[in-house]
Amino acid sequence: MNINDSPRVIAEILGERLKQARLNANLSQEALALMVGLSKNTIINVEIGRTKLETMIAVMQGLGLLDQLSLFLPEQPVSPIQIAKMKGTERKRASKNTTQLDKLKNNNQESELEW
Repeated sequence: MNINDSPRVIAEILGERLKQARLNANLSQEALALMVGLSKNTIINVEIGRTKLETMIAVMQGLGLLDQLSLFLPEQPVSPIQIAKMKGTERKRASKNTTQLDKLKNNNQESELEW
């Protein structure tokens, strides 16, 4: 997986990894589907990278991989600098950066992402 890969490519790689984990556990798609309360077609879609996050988590749970989520996206601590700036209160929103927002809008218009 490369940092410059598209979201679709990354989703496909994650699907392939879940497929390999299923095979390592010696489970058929049908057996895994029954374990997690999904259809076989849903498992097929997970394995090709076309799924909702909630479904992917259910499959990871069925494969005993939930502990991997902490490696996938570790908890983000609040920055001490932000705490000092906010005088001890926890930040709830990002500041508005119009230049960055304009760049994102332009990029989204140029390339439509499909989830």
